[in-house]
Amino acid sequence: MAVSQDLKKFLLRGNVVDMAVGVVMGAAFGAIITALVKDLITPLIAAIWGQPSFAAWAFTLHKSKFLFGDFINAIVSFLLIALSIFFFVVLPVNKLISRYKQVPPPDPNIRKCPECLSDIPAQARRCAHCTAVVNPAIPAAGEKS
Repeated sequence: MAVSQDLKKFLLRGNVVDMAVGVVMGAAFGAIITALVKDLITPLIAAIWGQPSFAAWAFTLHKSKFLFGDFINAIVSFLLIALSIFFFVVLPVNKLISRYKQVPPPDPNIRKCPECLSDIPAQARRCAHCTAVVNPAIPAAGEKS
């Protein structure tokens, strides 16, 4: 009984479910990007250069046939997929994230050391990093400013 409960806990843990959803979404997105490259971008290349596929390119050496055209097709497909993902996913998502990213306000109890620029407490009289003597930015309780 304990094993089944542990398995249930493991499967319903957030990370496992998130990863499963990510894998499924990645596979679906991969199919979309593959279709984009195969159905739109590769014909565009064929319209420009006149040859959509390099599969027929081969040479023979000592009665062995080397189909280097298939390898070139795989490289071109990889590069086109990488470019498509970059321009259609990465750039838009990065712009969206940067638009809604909130910068937390600076901590009023921390300041920069004027000598070494390390973070030090606002009430510090000496920098813990470079040992420079600094005037406290905020007077300690009971002190006159």
